[in-house]
Amino acid sequence: MSGRREVTTPEALAEDTQAEPSLRPQRLDEFIGQEKVRQALSIAIRAAKQRREPLDHILFHGPPGLGKTTLAQLMAREMGVNIKTTSGPVLEKPADLVGVLTNQREGDILFIDEIHRLRPIIEEFLYPAMEDWKVEIRLAEGPRAQTMTMNIERFTLVGATTRFGLLTAPMRARFG
Repeated sequence: MSGRREVTTPEALAEDTQAEPSLRPQRLDEFIGQEKVRQALSIAIRAAKQRREPLDHILFHGPPGLGKTTLAQLMAREMGVNIKTTSGPVLEKPADLVGVLTNQREGDILFIDEIHRLRPIIEEFLYPAMEDWKVEIRLAEGPRAQTMTMNIERFTLVGATTRFGLLTAPMRARFG
């Protein structure tokens, strides 16, 4: 049985990586389906580039498998910015977001999948970040607690949800 080799290895084989192109589109115009969404995003991206500003915050909603995550990645690629991906259940306390938000560069995208599962305290922490580009950090607890306000770079929050009805009205109102 010489000439046979193990094919159940978890490592990628050279011929696999050479012959298998990425299944995800690399540009927005390669994205198949969601024509109205794709056109609206194309216009928004072109306008943001002309204004030299970040995109407005965007919310994608719909059943699984429609390309919400792929569209967020394509937005970042088309804008030439970085994207940080997380999900609602992972963000348990404001401190989980501080590092992400303070390390964003102008125009970067923060993609939150399952945004309908954010805890209320995280939503409230995000509001000033989304509107005023500021985060408030509590330095201590109790009656003498102090907060420090930090300015952050203007970023784009892209939320994705399969459960639009579970989003709070204040959160929905903050998307363009």
